[in-house]
Amino acid sequence: MARFGGLYEDRSLPLTADINLINLVDVAFTLLVIFMITAPILQGGVEVQIPKAEVAPIPASDAIVVTVDREGVVYIDDASVTLDEFKAVIRDVWTQRGTPAVYVRGDEAAAYGIVLKVIAALKAAEIEAVGLVAEPEVGRRR
Repeated sequence: MARFGGLYEDRSLPLTADINLINLVDVAFTLLVIFMITAPILQGGVEVQIPKAEVAPIPASDAIVVTVDREGVVYIDDASVTLDEFKAVIRDVWTQRGTPAVYVRGDEAAAYGIVLKVIAALKAAEIEAVGLVAEPEVGRRR
C-alpha cells in the first residue's frame, strides 16, 4: 500500500535486547576512583609519624586511641585534652565504651616524658590493658 509519496517508509532499525555495558563500566570505574580517593580520608585522627617495629595488627573494634603529637599535645581519639584533665576524661571514656584496651599512638618525634606521663595516667586510672601502636618495618623477614 503506497503512502503519500513514500514519506512514511519503515526505516526503523531492528530492536536489540542487549544491555549497553559501556555505561555500566563507566559508572563502576567512577565509583572505584571515588572510593580510592575517600578511603584514606576516612581513617581520620591526628597525623603523627609512628615509629617502626615488629608488630601484630590491632583488632578491629571500638578501640580508644590516645595520640601524642610531636608538639606534645594529647588527644583522646580526635579530641584534644591537657595532661591535667587526661586521667578523668580517659576514665570516663573508657567506662562509657566498655572497651578492654587503650592504644597509645606516639609520634616518633614526641618527647618520651609526655608519652610516659600518658601511660602513667592510664595506669592511675586503673586501665591496665594498654597497647603501643607502631608501624611495621618494611623489608624485614621473620
